[in-house]
Amino acid sequence: MSFAYFIANRITFKSKRTFSKLIVRIAIVGIMLGLGVMILTLAIVRGFKEEIRTKIRGFSGDIQVVKFDLNNSYENSPFAADADFVKKAKAKPNVNYIAPFAIKPGIIKTADEIEFVVLKGVDKTYNWRFFKDNLVSGRVLDFTDTTKSKQQIMISQVTANRLRLKVGDKIKMYFVKESLRRRPFTITGIYSTGVEEVDKTYAVGDLALINRLNDWKPGEIGGYEIQLNNFDLINFTADDIDNVLPAHLKSYTVMENYATIFSWLDLLDGNTLVVLTLMILVAIINMISALLIMIVERTSMIGILKAMGANNWTIQKVFLYNAFYLIGLGMLFGNLFGFGIGILQTHTHIFKLDQASYSMSFVPIQFNWVEMLVLNIGTLVVCLLVMVVPSMLVTRIQPVKAIQFK
Repeated sequence: MSFAYFIANRITFKSKRTFSKLIVRIAIVGIMLGLGVMILTLAIVRGFKEEIRTKIRGFSGDIQVVKFDLNNSYENSPFAADADFVKKAKAKPNVNYIAPFAIKPGIIKTADEIEFVVLKGVDKTYNWRFFKDNLVSGRVLDFTDTTKSKQQIMISQVTANRLRLKVGDKIKMYFVKESLRRRPFTITGIYSTGVEEVDKTYAVGDLALINRLNDWKPGEIGGYEIQLNNFDLINFTADDIDNVLPAHLKSYTVMENYATIFSWLDLLDGNTLVVLTLMILVAIINMISALLIMIVERTSMIGILKAMGANNWTIQKVFLYNAFYLIGLGMLFGNLFGFGIGILQTHTHIFKLDQASYSMSFVPIQFNWVEMLVLNIGTLVVCLLVMVVPSMLVTRIQPVKAIQFK
């Protein structure tokens, strides 16, 4: 055991000075709270981004393939389903599934209310996992009977509340082509994604109905919806899909289709950086203050050590070891605090949110262990490096005056 390590151990854990113990406790609590807040900040922001991203992906898919034209309306331009393209797309390693769809705007009319919606048409190959997870009541569409499926519709909780509808109610929906067309529907399910842009706009029905309403040829669709296994590879996969696309088709990623939402999510990274910077600054200021106070309090000890032949760097190491103890203990408690609250929230959802404002009913938590490891190492390294400067106060203390200091 080195001399500096021995002295640091004595003054950190075996000091009988009440004031020193108070300073140590304040420093540890400050680091604990700072690191705990940083851990929760990263986990909440990552969880929030992942939750919103999952909701958007679940509804619209990761990549949509539509006809390559200048159509920017709610109504797709038709093209013939391409089995060869579907086969090539499914062969891509990151593609989970691909299904056809089409959209068509219309108006739902009840006895005393009307509401504009966009009907999204899907077929029996559609993956219903997302809607099953977000059903408020009822069930998803049943394509067993192709005649009855054309009369089924799923609406959002927002639309149901506005029109005072429930599962099993019969409604009429009006579509505009060359003439006004009316179709009866039975509400089979009510869903809530929590994303206002989706819930206020869309309903879900049968693709075959949209085909008939638009007078399309048999087998024509509005587009393909592609779901990926790994979202992080979306740009690479989109380029891969473009390589096998026919010339008359074009692919769009979910970030392009919902650019406003994803730009908003990107802004959260800037807010996170601000919070992390402030918390680290608070921890640094707290440690600098504690270290300076301990150096001043130990002025007599420093004078005696210098008189006995200890050089400045040896004495500096005493206080750097001391700072390392405090930082390490504070980080241990900080991790317990941050991960403890995060795990509690994950299992109990004790902290609630207003879904209308935040698109979810609880504070989401998602830990990324690489981020957490980097955060801990970065906090430790930055705090220790900053501690070198206040420890240099030792070099200005003269032995004769220090020994007389009380």
